[in-house]
Amino acid sequence: AVKSKLQTVEGVKNVDVDLDNQVVRILGSSPVKTMTEALEQTGRKARLIGQGVPDDFLISAAVAEFKGPDIFGVVRLAQVNMELTRVEANFSGLSPGKHAWSINEFGDLTRGAASTGKLYSLPLGDLGTLDVDEKGEAFYSGPKEKLRVADLIGRAIAVYATEDKSDPGLTAAVIARSAGVG
Repeated sequence: AVKSKLQTVEGVKNVDVDLDNQVVRILGSSPVKTMTEALEQTGRKARLIGQGVPDDFLISAAVAEFKGPDIFGVVRLAQVNMELTRVEANFSGLSPGKHAWSINEFGDLTRGAASTGKLYSLPLGDLGTLDVDEKGEAFYSGPKEKLRVADLIGRAIAVYATEDKSDPGLTAAVIARSAGVG
């Protein structure tokens, strides 16, 4: 049932189900949220254990985790090819409205987002704005051309109070290597 359901999702190329270990491996370009929702429609719970692409790239995936105390979230970066990275993000605990977010120079969190430095690279580090709903939640999924995951390890992703990146920022998380497909 899981395999049949996931194969109907646009962008899914291959589904491998390991019943003994209760693991589903999916190869495709659909947002994680879409695949998770499809899997949960079969009556199962889903939890992502990693994301990446085949071993064609030195570092194919990275993650930044926002662990509270007020703002929680995860940003996943997956290298699609040497010229394209897919960025996916889920946040909760933000105030409703638009919030700028960016990849900044340093992974220094000693003073929160304020110590992460300037924008990593224009236009590569500019991630645009997050649209936060009335519940304080935001979801983003999209491509970013010319962004290379290998160049981002150890830098930070910062989220700002408004659309203005000149404020010190609300929160930040360090970008770290991520596991393979899971």
